[in-house]
Amino acid sequence: MAKITRPQRAKPAPVRKPSPKAVKAAPGTASKSASKTAKKAGKISPAAKAGAGSVKPVKTGLKATKPWTPAEIREAFSRFAASNPEPKGELEHVNPYTLLVAVVLSAQATDAGVNKATRPLFAVADTPQKMLALGEDAVREYIKTVGLFRTKAKNVIALSQKLITDFGGEVPRTRAELESLPGAGRKTANVVLNMAFGEHTMAVDTHVFRVGNRTGLAPGKTPLEVELGLEKVIPAEFMLHAHHWLILHGRYTCLARKPRCELCLIKDLCRWPEKTA
Repeated sequence: MAKITRPQRAKPAPVRKPSPKAVKAAPGTASKSASKTAKKAGKISPAAKAGAGSVKPVKTGLKATKPWTPAEIREAFSRFAASNPEPKGELEHVNPYTLLVAVVLSAQATDAGVNKATRPLFAVADTPQKMLALGEDAVREYIKTVGLFRTKAKNVIALSQKLITDFGGEVPRTRAELESLPGAGRKTANVVLNMAFGEHTMAVDTHVFRVGNRTGLAPGKTPLEVELGLEKVIPAEFMLHAHHWLILHGRYTCLARKPRCELCLIKDLCRWPEKTA
């Protein structure tokens, strides 16, 4: 019974004394291992250090890859044309005005979601005058299932008013004038110019941006860089439908997370180093 003191004496000794030594040893050990790693790092290539699944090697490799040749670009768009001679945009509309409104509503929203909201809206308001008569509160109710619907309802009413005041109720046919409308940016202007007026414009959304960069067809850090790059390399004979082919390709084949390379029409031409087929 008197020997209870032994476990009490044993407690402090082994537990506390090693810990300061371990703390002192740790920096030395860490620095040694760090120096060894640093020495080894000088002998390892950047690609190997980054790892096979890293983003950086993909970007570096893509920029280092030689550009597509004119013959390859022509071949790619010839295949798109043969597969889908008359591609159509998926936003439903009945005239240039409803197209404009649909594109403004499609920002940060799906085409299917916009179509669901605009079918009943366009049935009662397919002109700027009718939209103004409907009023912002009513427009908001029609599009409340669309993301950012409050701001978009305000923009739809404001652009309708501007169309009447500044353009005689008609949708303008220049990029600058279209971009002056509330809620409309460069992409909106390009879509309207292309789909409503047959202009050879390239609307760069998230799908076109991904395809342009991933394939190496027109790499760029911004949508504008990709847009200008595509306009520079795509033959004029394909430009009317080019943005539709690229949007549809990105939406249904060259998916963001799991690209369907096995179904890709241009997999043999694509420069992406991680393609699966």
